Amino acid sequence: MSIINFNNVTYSYKSEEEGISLEPALRGVDLEIEEGTFVAILGHNGSGKSTLAKHFNGILVPDDGAVTAFGMDTADEDMLIDIRRRVGMVFQNPDNQIVSNVVEEDVAFAPENLGVEPKEIRRRVDKALDMVGMYNYRLHAPHLLSGGQKQRIAIAGVLAMAPKCIVFDEPTAMLDPGGREDIVKIIRELREEHGVAVVLITHHMEETVHADRLIVMDGGNIVMDGKPCEIFTHVEELKALGLTVPETTELIWELNKKGFNLPLEALTVEECAQALFSVLKE
Repeated sequence: MSIINFNNVTYSYKSEEEGISLEPALRGVDLEIEEGTFVAILGHNGSGKSTLAKHFNGILVPDDGAVTAFGMDTADEDMLIDIRRRVGMVFQNPDNQIVSNVVEEDVAFAPENLGVEPKEIRRRVDKALDMVGMYNYRLHAPHLLSGGQKQRIAIAGVLAMAPKCIVFDEPTAMLDPGGREDIVKIIRELREEHGVAVVLITHHMEETVHADRLIVMDGGNIVMDGKPCEIFTHVEELKALGLTVPETTELIWELNKKGFNLPLEALTVEECAQALFSVLKE
């Protein structure tokens, strides 16, 4: 079932100095997100992917076209609270989302403002912190935590709203490799174990290989849309768009240029190793 729908969406930022619209950041975008799926969105800087992300729950609204979330028009201000209960957002800088001096108070902030009863808030906060592995830090001060831990708290704050979909706008951009791995694991668990639809905006290719669907943006348009194992076979096209590919794909692509015949669909380390082993046995 489709839960998010973009219908011919166009959006331009406005120039404050001249009061005129700049070049469109989105150009007639059509997109559907299905319930319980993991969708990753790629694109170089300025491709429109973060602008797209901000349309999912009405942070931005289209100049033309329409976005609906769970059947509600994001341009209808009366619907925004209901939309944002269902569609949460996690941004790249967790410091911009943390508002309290105690972890559990920060996670409780959103459901409190939604009028959730105290017993239910307590249950949601405990569950959310447990899901992100931060329950033992519930009485800590967020500003004393690491970047990865802060991002976990930001995710828990969104989870406490019990959303059906979470949009992650480059949540690992400011983290080290260990922190990135932890956040990607949480994202996968949300989809696989809890049925939450996930939209991940990222420029780290390895974070996308387990997605159900991969979307590539360029110039405000969707230029590729398919399974990761399909999209990453188009190595030269992706490089022409200013993008990289997973290290496994890069290795296989370079080997194939030297005469090997390895499947570019092998994305994970395990799949790549199996493909290499099969060739070496011959």
